Amino acid sequence: MVDRMDRLRQMLDEEDLDAFLVTRPENRYYLAGFTGTSGAVLITEREACLITDFRYDEQAREQSPHCRVISAAGTLPEVLAGLGGDLHIRRLGCEGDYLTYHQFTELKEKLGECEVRPLAGFVESLRAVKDDSEVEIIAGAAKLADMAYNHILPLVREGVSEAELALEIEFFMRQRGAERAAFPLIVASGPRSAMPHGTASQKMLRRGELLTMDFGAVLKGYSSDITRTVAVGRRDKKMENVYGIVLEAQLAGISAIREGVRASEVDRAARNVIQKHGYGENFGHSTGHGLGLQVHENPRLSSRDDTELKRGMVLTVEPGIYLPGWGGVRIEDTVVVGKNGCRVLTASPKEDLLICGG
Repeated sequence: MVDRMDRLRQMLDEEDLDAFLVTRPENRYYLAGFTGTSGAVLITEREACLITDFRYDEQAREQSPHCRVISAAGTLPEVLAGLGGDLHIRRLGCEGDYLTYHQFTELKEKLGECEVRPLAGFVESLRAVKDDSEVEIIAGAAKLADMAYNHILPLVREGVSEAELALEIEFFMRQRGAERAAFPLIVASGPRSAMPHGTASQKMLRRGELLTMDFGAVLKGYSSDITRTVAVGRRDKKMENVYGIVLEAQLAGISAIREGVRASEVDRAARNVIQKHGYGENFGHSTGHGLGLQVHENPRLSSRDDTELKRGMVLTVEPGIYLPGWGGVRIEDTVVVGKNGCRVLTASPKEDLLICGG
């Protein structure tokens, strides 16, 4: 974490800032290792201060030994006002895409002559490239998701509700070490599978329907993300055809990933396959997104994102086809960018449309 702070300090020099204030929980954890729900990290050229209150004083000293812990009773702007002169802060950067307008104006008011400069994506630009330890944690979270998928398949059958399956997946992951599910589980069957974010409902599974399951585990703060689509009881030619197109698109997206490729190129590789088969209008979301301490991070595998991929970026690849009134298919894996390709971290089978509960 000291290395992360040093890289942030280099960015301070580039932006002509004396210090940067971190309040977003994920960024606070990334830089200081602090998991409390109240606190801020102030990074200066020579020092890192973790500002919290009495409730978290002992926890902060244990989790963040590389920081000077300041346990304060006043508001954050008041504490910063008291520190600013001692630390010679004349230009302070802050998370302009996280602070509320009220918080920002209060900071400016309390800090007086100190310039407060809002910046978007400042710490997040560091987080986009994962180090080896982060990648291995995400790989562990991906393994938990794979285990959960393998566990749930025998339970998929007609008459089971989406909510029952979602609860069983989450319970299984928690039993085996996950801190929580990475997001509200998407378990959508039949016509509901045409909703890309169809969170689990009380709907019962029916024979001859598609079932899409999208979920992930959180391990040591980091998320995994996987989607698989199966058939309940039986499948037909249309299901097989649509599934085959989505799988072809997903494999094309994965094959396009390597260091130096632009995010938009990966999106185009997957999207071209679906468009070629006449389903372009039925694929309305991006091909994927960055993944880490948050489920959705930069870069986005989107036609509008020309970010050049770097080794160590962790991404999802998740094209889909959604046909209202019929259903949908999505296949998603978590991958890490390498020099000449990518490493797929999720390993659940996808080569064919599985039939469950037959």
